[in-house]
Amino acid sequence: MMRAFALCALAALAACGREPAGKDDGQPEIVSNIVEDAVPEAGEARQPENRAEAQAQPAADSIPAALQGRWTGLPDACGDRAAALELNIGPDSLIFHESVGQVEAVKRGEDGDMRVTAAFTGEGESWTRTLTLRPAADGATLTIVNDGTATVRKRC
Repeated sequence: MMRAFALCALAALAACGREPAGKDDGQPEIVSNIVEDAVPEAGEARQPENRAEAQAQPAADSIPAALQGRWTGLPDACGDRAAALELNIGPDSLIFHESVGQVEAVKRGEDGDMRVTAAFTGEGESWTRTLTLRPAADGATLTIVNDGTATVRKRC
């Protein structure tokens, strides 16, 4: 009963101040849309929004386009945004399920591995970590080595 009362009160408050349909007082309507940041498709690099951003992130410290995109655990469905092993890789970021890393340095190994140092934040904590990204020859899987533990993800 209390819940129904609270919902009615909220509906009444939301209706307050609304003008009748068809009346135009010259004021634009307020629209509040929440839009997710676009995640680049596999193999597609995010374009810098302006010249300053393009200059601020030199190519030497960017993750190569071949590794950018959406990855998830081998048994996970690619459409499952709640998958624990979901990873979105951008040129300057690693976005895991519960943490985000801003790329500070990228070192390319002779064997095709990438050593990516990033400043991470997540769940109220901050840390810096160097991960090794080891792409498969066909680009379909990516092994990430973190503190000696390897996890394989598939490209979505």
